Amino acid sequence: MNNIRQFEEAVLSCSPLDGRDAARLVELSEAEPWELFHSANRIRERFKGKTISLCSIVNARSGACSEDCAFCSQSAGHKTGVPAYGLLSAEKMLDAARAAAASGSDCFGIVTSGKGPGSEKDISTIRETIRSIDFVEACASLGTLTPQDAAGLRAAGLARYHHNLETARSFFPEICTTHSYDSRVATVKAAKAAGLATCCGGIFGLGESWAQRIEMAIELRGLGVESVPINFLNPVPGTRLGHLKPLPALEGLRIIALYRFLLPDSDLKVAGGRAPCLGDLQSWMFYAGANSLMIGHYLTTPGRSVQDDLKMIRDLGLVPGRRGSACGEGKES
Repeated sequence: MNNIRQFEEAVLSCSPLDGRDAARLVELSEAEPWELFHSANRIRERFKGKTISLCSIVNARSGACSEDCAFCSQSAGHKTGVPAYGLLSAEKMLDAARAAAASGSDCFGIVTSGKGPGSEKDISTIRETIRSIDFVEACASLGTLTPQDAAGLRAAGLARYHHNLETARSFFPEICTTHSYDSRVATVKAAKAAGLATCCGGIFGLGESWAQRIEMAIELRGLGVESVPINFLNPVPGTRLGHLKPLPALEGLRIIALYRFLLPDSDLKVAGGRAPCLGDLQSWMFYAGANSLMIGHYLTTPGRSVQDDLKMIRDLGLVPGRRGSACGEGKES
């Protein structure tokens, strides 16, 4: 293949790109980013239409995490001044869920710091909360799961589980040493085996190469994840990566577009770090292929105004909501 449009035509005909194709696409996009975005936008419209799904989260247990992830402000090994507190009450989590639904979110995530869900008391409180969330899709991000944990969450009514791979397998040892990449993959597989939809992506701008970005996308494709969060490093002083700078906006957009080519069926959700990375080009994330957005505040940093995000979506002729499609079918889900 010689040009970006040929790669686009292959994806639109449901012919998946391999690693060599993706590397060539990255090479072409350096000189032709606008052509890349144009093609990624056509792929998004073909597989996802004009709807933009929205999600919100609550930082339900903060700080004091035993893991040493180099980017994380909640690691106990980093001195960042992030508040540390135990699990919120069920009522406080429900209040956050109600606020998320009122703001237009169609998915609400309970996110906790730490390697796993926590004590039996914490797990019981989380399940109790999930049982009461019947007005918005319930998601959780509780760290490493056993198959039994996953089954219990599903029985409580959880619809979706979030667990990022964070980066490529080949780069992961540079980012975390306290748990393995295989343990992250095992959690995603346990969630899928329990009947949960999966939300699994990573963080870009950690020092990874383009080849490693492609590597992670292909691993995600092999796992069959439904939603892929695209986060950009927002360097926090006190973390091991606090000295880095956010990625340039055009590089961030090229990453989104690359992932749309490699994961045409998946929801691509732009989440943490979008303002520091994309800046005044935030609205271009949809033209680059994104069809999902995290709104409201993040775990330890404030987000943009929800009203501004909703206005941006509508000004572009897009519609907040949820739509999924299978290759070649355009089915509603």
